[in-house]
Amino acid sequence: MKEVLGNPGPVKTLKDWADSWDSGIPKERAVVLIGSPGIGKTSAAQALASDKGWGYVEMNASDQRTGGAIEDIALRGAMFNTFSENGEYLRSSEGGRKLIVLDEADSLYSRQDRGAMPAIVKLITETKQPVILIVNDFYELSRKSSTIKNKTLQINFRGPQISTVARALANIAEKENVSISPEAVKIIAENASGDLRAAISDLQSVAQSGKKVTENVADMLSERDGRSSMFDFVHAVFRKNNPSHARKILNETDSDPGTALLWVDENLPYEYIDKGDLVRGYERLSRADIYLGRVHRRQHYRFWAYAGDMISFGVASAKRSNLSGGGKLRFPQYLTKMSRSKSVRTMKKEVTMKLAVYLHTSTKRVELDILPYMKLIAANNREFRISLVKNVGLDSEQLAFVLNKKIDSPVVVDAMEAATPETLKKKEIRGIEELYTEPVTIEEKPVPKEGQKSLFDF
Repeated sequence: MKEVLGNPGPVKTLKDWADSWDSGIPKERAVVLIGSPGIGKTSAAQALASDKGWGYVEMNASDQRTGGAIEDIALRGAMFNTFSENGEYLRSSEGGRKLIVLDEADSLYSRQDRGAMPAIVKLITETKQPVILIVNDFYELSRKSSTIKNKTLQINFRGPQISTVARALANIAEKENVSISPEAVKIIAENASGDLRAAISDLQSVAQSGKKVTENVADMLSERDGRSSMFDFVHAVFRKNNPSHARKILNETDSDPGTALLWVDENLPYEYIDKGDLVRGYERLSRADIYLGRVHRRQHYRFWAYAGDMISFGVASAKRSNLSGGGKLRFPQYLTKMSRSKSVRTMKKEVTMKLAVYLHTSTKRVELDILPYMKLIAANNREFRISLVKNVGLDSEQLAFVLNKKIDSPVVVDAMEAATPETLKKKEIRGIEELYTEPVTIEEKPVPKEGQKSLFDF
C-alpha cells in the first residue's frame, strides 16, 4: 500500500480499518471507496489484500451481479473460511481472511442486476470477512438503503496531483528502459487530468515506437486524444475574456449545444454580477435556445452551429464590465436531478407494467388513476402489502418504491417475509391444525354389573 500514489490519508484510514479485523469483527464490517475512475481505488484494495496476506474475491461490472449471484459468490465467501493460493486452509480466528470486493457497486441498477441491492445490504450486515465496495457516485449507491450510509466506513479518494503523476511516469519509464524527456512526462501528466491509469496508457502508447519520447511526440498525443471538458468550456466562456477561445473549446468537447446551454445557464447568474452583462448574456442564451428549438421541430441540424456560436462566442462577448462572481463553477442541477431520478423512473415503469398486467388495464391508467391510491392503501394496510408481493409479483425494490421506503425498512422486510412461500405454507398448515384440533368429548358408558355381558362389551 506504500506504492498507492496521491492519497496518503485515505490509504492510512483503509489500513487502520483492515488492522482492526485482527482483533475480531469491527463495528463497520464494510468500507466504501469513493472517487472518480483511474485514481487507484481498486489498486488500493488489491494492495491491501496483498499486504495483509488475505485472499481476494472480486465482482466487477463484467460479472453477472444479480441478487442470487452476489449471494452465491460474495455472501457465501463472506460467511466462511478460505484457502490460500497454495491450497492451505486459512482460519479467520488465526488471521486468515479474504477480502470481498464489489467494484463499480453504484452501477447495480439495470434489469440484469435485479435483487442486487438487498443482497448487498445482507452482505454488509452479516459478513464475517472484510468487504470493500468501490463506487464513483456514493449517493447513487446509498439513496436506496440507509444501511449503506450508516453501517459502512466511507473513504474518499482524490485524483493525484500533476507532479505526483509525473514522478510515477518517470519512474515507470526508467524501469521499462524508456527514454523520455522531462517535458514530455509533464505533458502526458497534464493531459491525464488526475487519471493515473490514463496517463500510464498514454505513456505506453508513445513508447511503442522504441525511440526517445520527446516533447513533440507528447504534443501529438495530446492533440489526438486530449479532449476539453465542460468545466474547461465554462471557464473559457466566463473567465478568459476571449470569445474566440471559448468557441474553440466548445468545438473540442464531446457535448452537444443543448448540454453546453445547460452549463452556461447554470453558471451565468453567478458569474455575471453586472446587470447589463447578465441581460446581454441571457439574450444570447435565449437566442441559442430558439435555434435548438428549430433543430428539434424541423430536424435542421445546421442550426446547431448557430446555437453553439451564441452559447460560446455570444455569451463570452456579452461581458463588458470588470465585475465577476468567481467562486467554484457549478454542475447543472437539471442534469443532476435527471441522473438521480433515472432509476426511479425506471422503477415506476416496471411497477406500472406489473399492475397493468394484473389488473388488465393500460399502464397510463395505472400511472394516473390507480398507483397513487395503491400507494396510500399499501402504506396503511399490511395485508394489502403482502398481496402486492404475493399476487402482483412485486420484489423488495418495487415494494419499497410503492411505499416510498428504503428496501431494508421494517415494513418492506415484513411484507417480503410474510409473502414468501414458506411463510404462507406454515400459515396454511397452522389454519388446518386449528380447524381439526377442536376438543372432542368422549362419553363414558357405565360398566355393567356381574352377569350377562352385552355384545358392545366385546
